[in-house]
Order: sequence, then structure tokens, then C-alpha cells
Amino acid sequence: MTCQRFGKHRNGLGRFRCPACKRTFTEPHRRVLGTMTTPQASILLALQLLVEGNSIRSTMRITGLDQNTIMKALVLAGEKAEQVMAKRIVNVPVRDVECDEIFGFLGKKQKRVRPEDDQNLGDQYAFVAIERNTKLVLNFALGKREQSTTDAFLKGLRDATAHQRFQITTDGFRPYKYAVPAILGDRCDFAMLIKVYKTSQEGEARYSPAEVSSVEVVPVMGQPDPDRICTSIVERQNLTIRMQMRRLTRLTNAFSKKWENLWAAYCLHFAYYNFCRIHKTLRVTPAMESKLTDHVWDLAELLA
Repeated sequence: MTCQRFGKHRNGLGRFRCPACKRTFTEPHRRVLGTMTTPQASILLALQLLVEGNSIRSTMRITGLDQNTIMKALVLAGEKAEQVMAKRIVNVPVRDVECDEIFGFLGKKQKRVRPEDDQNLGDQYAFVAIERNTKLVLNFALGKREQSTTDAFLKGLRDATAHQRFQITTDGFRPYKYAVPAILGDRCDFAMLIKVYKTSQEGEARYSPAEVSSVEVVPVMGQPDPDRICTSIVERQNLTIRMQMRRLTRLTNAFSKKWENLWAAYCLHFAYYNFCRIHKTLRVTPAMESKLTDHVWDLAELLA
């Protein structure tokens, strides 16, 4: 005998009643994130709002969830997203890779960090590598803008790419000049695209974008094709990051206070971008264009 619907439980799950014995049942808890008992629909809505650029406070107001619940869901979702990226984006055939760094900060600006503070505070740069043709984010690393972060970033990029020749373009950040030949020297041609900016003119606003006075192309290793030396795609990805991650949006009071929250937000953003979000010019997701998946994932599938 089929049970009949009998309202909903206080946590949002459906209830059912047996017409014969009159016993009631609640549908099983579907836990997408570890041991969290918050209804799946509420968790997915909160995470969807976060990846679409909402702040924690606005997500609280829309979903009615507590701040701690949302932050816990973000961290757990970030862990799952990191696992998906590590499992799926391995030995990917690539042709053109662009690398750049995007500025952010943790807790406070670098000039306000004191010697006794946690040294994770201050500037935190995200190093991002993207495949120019498929728009797939291959790897990212988070840390200070220094040689050690650059080395870790390029080692991750080596694991993500297949052992075949490709071309890589970076900006003029000096550590690339030594790290790329040492880590990727057996599989890539390497060039740097160095932009020279004009000094600010009198009367310009504080946050006016600097004007580029010249662009210098510097072949560093191998025989890079001049027509393929470009960083426009990864710089456009930087705009996507700032639009879709509220904690990275310029000129707001939204910023990360804990390193694990910032890391989780980046992991979730890039996994969602690769597997769930249809790219406007491709009309498919970057993962589909790269032949990593055959359909558009939704957020529940990503976290499963």
C-alpha cells in the first residue's frame, strides 16, 4: 500500500502516513555536506547565492540561515570542490596557458600587519592558470606573492597538464622567469608579456585604473609563437572572480577574516566555474569543452 503525503517536518523534509496503520514517517535526510542536518535545499540555495556574488549577510537575509551555518557549509563545500578539482583536472591536454595573480587580503591590509600578528594576515595573492581556448581553470595557488607560492603553483600546473608541448604566457613577475624553466621546461615554450604603466596624473581619482604606456613581449624559453602570446583571458577571469566572489569585490567592506574561508571560497568558485557555469562564448562549461564531462553539472552534483 502506498503511503500518502502528510505535511512537512519542521526541518522542511516531507512527511508521509500509512493509510492502514496510520503511522507517520519522515523522508530520509539527504546530507550533501558531511553531518550537517540543515535541509539540502537551504544549503544549496545559500551556496548558490555565494557563488553568484552575494555576501554572507545578504545570504543570511535571503535564506534565513545562521551565519555560522553558512560559513560551515562554505568550508565543507570548499573541501569537496578541492577534491573534485584534484581528481578531475589531471593530465589535461592543453595548447595555450595563461597565468596571472589577483590581489586580495586577509583580515587587514599588509601595511597594518604587526610583527606579533598571524603572518597569514595581510596580502594574499591567488595565482591562476587558465587554458586560453577551452577557458578551463587548470590550477590556482593562494599565498604571498613570492617565489615559494610561485613554485607550488607551477608544480600543481604540471600535474594538471598532459606531457605534451604547449605555450605558456605570464606577466612580468620575476619568479616566473626561474620557476617555469625549472618545473615546466620539458613541455612548454615560455614568454612574458610585460605591461609598463604611466605614472598617475595630477587630479586623477585615487582608484582610477592606471594607463598602459607600452607592452613588451619577452621570449624566455623555447620558441613561443608571437601570435599566441597573450594574457587577456586570465585577466578577464580576474574580473569574473571579483564579480562572483563578494570578498574580492573592490571598494566594499567585504573581506575574509580567516584563511580557511578564503581558500574555501576560491575552491568553490573555480569548481563551479569549470563544471557548472556555462561560458557565454563556448555555450558549454569549460569542463565540457575540455572533454572532462559530457553535461552541465548542477551544484548538488558538484558537491556529491
